[in-house]
Amino acid sequence: MEDAVRLEVKGLSFKYPDGTAALSDISIEVRKAEFIGILGSNGSGKTTLLKAMDGLLRGFDGKVHLDGTDIRKLTPKEIYKKIGLVFQNPDDQLFATTLFEDVAFGPINMGIGIKEVETLVLTALQEVELHGLEKKSIHNLSFGQRKRACIAGLLAMGHEILLLDEPTAGLDPMGEYKMMRLLRRLNKENGVTIVMATHSVDLVPLFLDRLYILSRGKIVRGGTPEDVFTAPEDMESVKLRLPQIAELIYRLKHEDGVAFDRIPLTIGEARREMLKTMQEARLKI
Repeated sequence: MEDAVRLEVKGLSFKYPDGTAALSDISIEVRKAEFIGILGSNGSGKTTLLKAMDGLLRGFDGKVHLDGTDIRKLTPKEIYKKIGLVFQNPDDQLFATTLFEDVAFGPINMGIGIKEVETLVLTALQEVELHGLEKKSIHNLSFGQRKRACIAGLLAMGHEILLLDEPTAGLDPMGEYKMMRLLRRLNKENGVTIVMATHSVDLVPLFLDRLYILSRGKIVRGGTPEDVFTAPEDMESVKLRLPQIAELIYRLKHEDGVAFDRIPLTIGEARREMLKTMQEARLKI
């Protein structure tokens, strides 16, 4: 079923060994082929939540279900056939000498034959736009290429669900856009389910279906970007801000009296809203 729940987090709470609460009563549903964002400032609990969803973290209260099964009852091999986590720093994940060897490591350890592994690796590299670089040393790849190499490693293992921890961190603006465009393509064209932890509010409205705001280990708001981004004051309370275009229109509406019907989140939406407002103003003259 297209709307089947792939990941279900219910009442998830976790404390560090010193007793500090990292997550508190988190409940999230991720459906097949959705692109979900976990939005929060540094220290909000995003990485801890992703680790629990990936089965790396087990000592929590509550439930994490992968395709209806408690993830703590699944073996690592059963988990990693379906889901994988891309860390914020690719150097924490990549270790082989060449790009091909690194992407091939997972499928080989799953017992897949060498001929099929080669096909899987080349296909995965094609998907992340790294084809032709198979023999290149990992250390000679750019930072953005190393991030994409991590994604390729998961795709080569057949992962249908990707968990990404700050995938655009450390990239320049063009690199950020290329990464998000890649993820959106994998999501829309290949049906890959994606959960992305980020603090980059400007990219969120362009790509995500739904997002949750995480603050001090708690979900404080969830829904579509339009539902979540409402006022600067609300975002400031969780150490975030509105997307820049939304901030501008909000100020024009509430401080300068410009009669916008809604607060747009993208440049295209803002352009249409401004043209509509100007046309209505001309009719009143």
